[in-house]
Amino acid sequence: MPRFGLTGRLVQLIVGLSLYGVALALMIRAGLGVSPWDVLSQGVSAHTGLSFGLVTLLIGAVVLLAWLPLQKPGVGTLLNVLLVGPAADVAMPFIPAPTELWAQALLFASGLGLLVIATGLYIGAGFGPGPRDGLMTAINGRWGFRIGRVRAVIELTVLSIGWLLGGTVGIGTLAFALLVGPLLQLTLPWFLTPGAAASAHGAPAPALEGRRS
Repeated sequence: MPRFGLTGRLVQLIVGLSLYGVALALMIRAGLGVSPWDVLSQGVSAHTGLSFGLVTLLIGAVVLLAWLPLQKPGVGTLLNVLLVGPAADVAMPFIPAPTELWAQALLFASGLGLLVIATGLYIGAGFGPGPRDGLMTAINGRWGFRIGRVRAVIELTVLSIGWLLGGTVGIGTLAFALLVGPLLQLTLPWFLTPGAAASAHGAPAPALEGRRS
């Protein structure tokens, strides 16, 4: 993808984050299971008595602190927190909840496909990843492991911990954990603006091929 100016990259960032929220709404409406990170939030909430929303916020903060030594956050990190949730809330009333399995599967697949495109858009804009996506890009940037493999390991680890803590796992949860990494490996090159992240925030662009397998 050709390099965009600052305005174009900002538009790409905002569009990506907005579509990310719509994608989450589609997968929630599908009713086939929440994401692995939400399973973890459910499990921690059940054991601590804290609300799901507060636990989600706290986990995001802890994950952000974990990768801060490896890469710097940017305006995209902040906007991720501010825009994704409201975008999902706006989209939710317009998405009917199907009752037949084939329709649920189709809606979930649409949401997952949109999510990996949206992730590619907002990360590719080069303004910094969100708290959870930042863990993936930090590991990739520091040690060179492929994006797809890193994301799959993170999602399966989070899912396992959340399930052991009592979180609810559905077929969509497992599908998300297994597929989101390989799909991101495919879509990120479509939207990456070369050198944007490094020049703006000191964080290297994802090493998509990976130095290690």
